Amino acid sequence: MGSADGIVIGKGEELVALDLRYANRHGLIAGATGTGKTVTLQTLAEGFSARGVPVFLCDVKGDLSGLCVAGETSGPFAERAAQLGLGRTPASCPVVFWDVFGEQGHPVRATVSEMGPLLLSRLLELNDTQEGVINAAFAVADDQGMLLLDLKDLRAILQFVADNARELQGTYGNIAPTTVGAIQRKLLVIEREGGEAFFGEPSLGLSDLMGVTGDGRGTVSILCADKLLNKPRLYATFLLWLLSELFEELPEAGDLPAPKLVLFFDEAHLLFDGAPKTLIDKVEQVVRLIRSKGVGVYFITQNPTDVPDDVLAQLGNRVQHALRAFTAKDQKAVKAAAATFRPNPKIRTEDAITELAVGEALVSVLEAKGTPGIVQRVLVAPPAARVGPAPPAERQKAFAASPLAGRYDLAIDRESAYEQLRAKAEQVAAAAEATRAAPSGRTPSRTGGARRGPQSPGEALLNSAARSIGSKLGRELVRGVLGSLFRGR
Repeated sequence: MGSADGIVIGKGEELVALDLRYANRHGLIAGATGTGKTVTLQTLAEGFSARGVPVFLCDVKGDLSGLCVAGETSGPFAERAAQLGLGRTPASCPVVFWDVFGEQGHPVRATVSEMGPLLLSRLLELNDTQEGVINAAFAVADDQGMLLLDLKDLRAILQFVADNARELQGTYGNIAPTTVGAIQRKLLVIEREGGEAFFGEPSLGLSDLMGVTGDGRGTVSILCADKLLNKPRLYATFLLWLLSELFEELPEAGDLPAPKLVLFFDEAHLLFDGAPKTLIDKVEQVVRLIRSKGVGVYFITQNPTDVPDDVLAQLGNRVQHALRAFTAKDQKAVKAAAATFRPNPKIRTEDAITELAVGEALVSVLEAKGTPGIVQRVLVAPPAARVGPAPPAERQKAFAASPLAGRYDLAIDRESAYEQLRAKAEQVAAAAEATRAAPSGRTPSRTGGARRGPQSPGEALLNSAARSIGSKLGRELVRGVLGSLFRGR
């Protein structure tokens, strides 16, 4: 819901609105289960969309799809709008559904090259030696003109550098096969969680998350993450890639009248629980710096203490729903939450947090010059779209109307490192068969000819394929060729 001055969050003694000029200073929506966080999230998402700001939502519970359906004309939310004196016309949002697994929306993909050696190393929690090998593998692929698009490409190039460690040592440094093996084992974790679905082409274009409709509304992109959340390493992979891509690709924007894009991460405590420290550090770094690119990040969680302190410190706009203080730990959390607000002499914040009714919240938004506003107790403004999951028919209708239909739905597997190495292996297999079939008198001498100098990386590539025939990777690369040879004998 919008207003002349921003997005109306709710009303207490007066209307409280989020100033769009400071919406890229990030935010937090917190509160116990069932206190109204999802309604607040939808109200903000609708407000951004109505003002032409694209929104990206991680839907981990499957209950945000209702944004594609207009809300009811009567009922509790219509009554709440009347109580607050707000006009409310039921309306849907322009929604685009996404799904890493391609089951409930457009597939989300990124290439291994786009992820890069640094992010991969942090994601896999590699040590310095292992990170050096990953960097060497990427460098070899670049020098040989081999694309790294999916996981089989990455596995193939890692096997290549392991098989050619001696030849590559002078150019790329020491590469221990045992180190490569340790990296391969860590890749298995992502692969078994569905990484093969995420890494590949066509990769997601950031511009497709920042669309604006013909009538000036920002597109609401919903990532269907109910299944993805059960794959924590893959979820971390996606989040790390998205934040890093936005930070690296978007230009500096300075102070804007409204953000270019706003991201909402629901159930953020599930994201941070057990997350690698390197991921948390990277999220904190990007959250701190990305606001200068015109991007706002909002976390939705049960308790502010669920969010790491370094991340929490960057969240300037706060909406706190009720917390329950049944235990000493709960009471400590309530005190910590109250301490984050600028005091209001009319409200005892600590007591109010435990007394809030469903749909009520304590709100503090950034005001002029980005200073925190005094905390206000408000009744949250109702959304105009449906609250809860959309009926399957309505969801399918929204998916069919997507402006991105057909752009991402079919995977592309073009020639890249795996195919190039396989082709070299087939050449070696054919040469070996020709040598075997040649008359014995014409068999090349094993020791004859001039002594050759050090191999170039290109020559090493050919010899690697030959040596790999006896390895697991080699058997995969030449199985088809050797099989046809043996069948023809």
